[in-house]
Amino acid sequence: MLGFPLTGGCPTSPTPDNAYAARMGNISADEVGAAYDEVAELYTDMARDIMAAKTFDRAMLDAFAELVPGGPVVELGCGPGRIAAYLAARGLDICGTDISARMIEVARREYPGLRFEVGSLAEPPAAPGTLAGIVAWYSLIHTAPPQVPDILDGFHRALRPGGYLLLAFQGADDGVVEFDHRVARAYRWSPDRLGELARDAGFTVKTRMVCAPDPDDRFDQGYLLAVKPPESAGSTPGTTPSG
Repeated sequence: MLGFPLTGGCPTSPTPDNAYAARMGNISADEVGAAYDEVAELYTDMARDIMAAKTFDRAMLDAFAELVPGGPVVELGCGPGRIAAYLAARGLDICGTDISARMIEVARREYPGLRFEVGSLAEPPAAPGTLAGIVAWYSLIHTAPPQVPDILDGFHRALRPGGYLLLAFQGADDGVVEFDHRVARAYRWSPDRLGELARDAGFTVKTRMVCAPDPDDRFDQGYLLAVKPPESAGSTPGTTPSG
């Protein structure tokens, strides 16, 4: 979550999506928020200057900024605000939300000229069909896999036709892999599997990218860029408009 994964230990083996909830139970959004409240200052200090070394992060964010000139854009799971600030510096009208109230306090302190609010992934702060873009930068990793399709459906509803979704996540070779994140239970995704779910929600996947781990990372880093097709206005996710 929040754009800079705090991880430790070893991953488990891949498990089918629908087995996670029964095997592990679901961690609630409130529990995730409380866990990040406790590490907000540490997280902010660790991530403060990391963007300078993240060439591919910058490349994906810059491409996204070119595709959604102006905005409005929402970053869901914004943490201390550094991704929102990066995009605001590229001319986007962006606000950030996070389930952690303490992270929002830090974001407001670090970037007083930007808008940050407490909020969840499940409730993008916009009327349906109004956003030019949504960024979820490592924000899906604490969501139980069976719940991810509903989250993606919500993203699709919030975006206007032609709007873009940018996801960043820890990568997996196949399916979904639970891993031992230091803050809360988390999951790695294969770009193919996440792309399938995005298409099921009504998106067209434009780009999938996987980068080998940096020295401080344990896992591949994945990125997915998708668009809500212009013809999807009024259509149902997973269906093809006639005509």
